[in-house]
Amino acid sequence: MHAICSTGSVSFDEALGLAREGTVTRDTAAVLIRAEGQEQLSSLFEAARELCDRVKNRRVTFSKKVFIPLTNLCRDYCGYCTFRRDPGQPGALTMTPNEVLSVADAGARLGCKEALFSLGDRPEALFPEMRETLAQLGHRTTLSYLAEMCERVLNETGLLPHVNPGLMGRRDLEALRSFSPSMGLMLESTSDRLLSPGMAHHNAPDKPATLRLKTIEEAGRLKIPFTTGILIGIGETLEDRIDSLIAIRDLHERYGHIQEVIIQNFRAKAEIPMCNHPEPGKIDHARTIATARLLLGEMNVQAPPNLSDEQYPFLLRAGINDWGGISPLTPDFINPEKPWPHIERLAARTADEGFELVERLSVYPGFVHKDEFIEEELRIKVRGKADGLGLALLT
Repeated sequence: MHAICSTGSVSFDEALGLAREGTVTRDTAAVLIRAEGQEQLSSLFEAARELCDRVKNRRVTFSKKVFIPLTNLCRDYCGYCTFRRDPGQPGALTMTPNEVLSVADAGARLGCKEALFSLGDRPEALFPEMRETLAQLGHRTTLSYLAEMCERVLNETGLLPHVNPGLMGRRDLEALRSFSPSMGLMLESTSDRLLSPGMAHHNAPDKPATLRLKTIEEAGRLKIPFTTGILIGIGETLEDRIDSLIAIRDLHERYGHIQEVIIQNFRAKAEIPMCNHPEPGKIDHARTIATARLLLGEMNVQAPPNLSDEQYPFLLRAGINDWGGISPLTPDFINPEKPWPHIERLAARTADEGFELVERLSVYPGFVHKDEFIEEELRIKVRGKADGLGLALLT
């Protein structure tokens, strides 16, 4: 990655002026993300919000979903994760097909349109117990089992799968895109320093940036609508955040497939190795979002409301245009201590800030009517749930 010079060759006012004209470089982004004091912060947020209003028409989207944690066994040991388990640990779980379909069916009856599959990364590579479970289910790999469950959920409940299974190769992506019209993988950070002993990604073989960028790029080559993002506050520098956002922007400029960029804030939990690690503050989160908006332009920028507690409407002023998936049925299994706001409450608080909350599908509106981004057999099912703008038909 390129180093960022942040020694002050460009002033904040100069950097912001260039950003308003549509020019954001590594150097100027490094200045913007360091905004401090009421005057600089207000100017940064105003510029980001003006850009977002211009390209998104003061609409804020969300997806009504069920959260399906297919397996929480994982071969990675990230310092901030409470989701993963080893076999035999309390709470270790690999869902059966009947359990998956039961949750998906219940969600469909509540009007959900997305089935979000989250799971640990390649647990069969580390745990013989997972290999045995997969064999009993008729599969050799977790990703193969995931593809079967996506097909069944799609065909038996009508929900559109969206998968977050970790690293994927070309054959995995090709197999999954037949049943999952959109996919995701958080880049988190391009900083390989986080792989060092004592850092967040030590003992996490699937977290090197080159591997994650390879998956995201392969999805671009295959024209898969793709979700990614950064996780802030895990030991990265402000320069690392800029590098990560620019890596995402570069891939989108090359392939046009990044449907949303999540700016997610680390939250400390008592049971994680990073329990005493400081969380990014409200202002730090917001100025990172604002810098991301100016750097990413028309791209969709998301922040999960439940991770900002009752302060979440403030993030709208920084330039987000999406709240992510919200479930009326299932908890956020990654952050179970942080419940999602009720959709009616989310709509009211979004309206209080002067925005209209609208429902989208797992596939963002800009991709719904582009033939090259959705498998031919899936198009009818996806578009049958969408209006002419690509938003979700209300049921």
